[in-house]
Amino acid sequence: PAAAPPVASPAAPMASGVAWRWPADGELIGRFVAGEPTKQGIDIAGPGGSPVRAAGDGVVVYSGSGLVGYGELIIIKHNEQWLSAYGHNRNRMVNEGAVVKAGQQIAELGRSGAPREMLHFEVRHNGKPVDPLRYLPRR
Repeated sequence: PAAAPPVASPAAPMASGVAWRWPADGELIGRFVAGEPTKQGIDIAGPGGSPVRAAGDGVVVYSGSGLVGYGELIIIKHNEQWLSAYGHNRNRMVNEGAVVKAGQQIAELGRSGAPREMLHFEVRHNGKPVDPLRYLPRR
């Protein structure tokens, strides 16, 4: 029989073309769980008011509080396939259409829509959540 085509290892993340960086300092208190609606990203604890930063260069495509469960939310589009989302902010500092650079402060960490002060951070590829820890640098 013909050899099966090589299958990409599930541990190898797709190339994103984004130089990802951590969006906040603090303890990792929640991890991504595939298919678990409330765990479609990671949660990073930190003191209220501490900086939330863009994880990569991009354009702000959403800045508001209209999505239930995310509190004050910012979504950045990095390229045609990749988005990042930042939830539960205390204060949003960028508006839709803003061009942001990796590491630029976009919000203050908070607890809007959350039981404690934390950042909920998601990375999406073609609209589907992926594990941010596969893209963020080790720390």
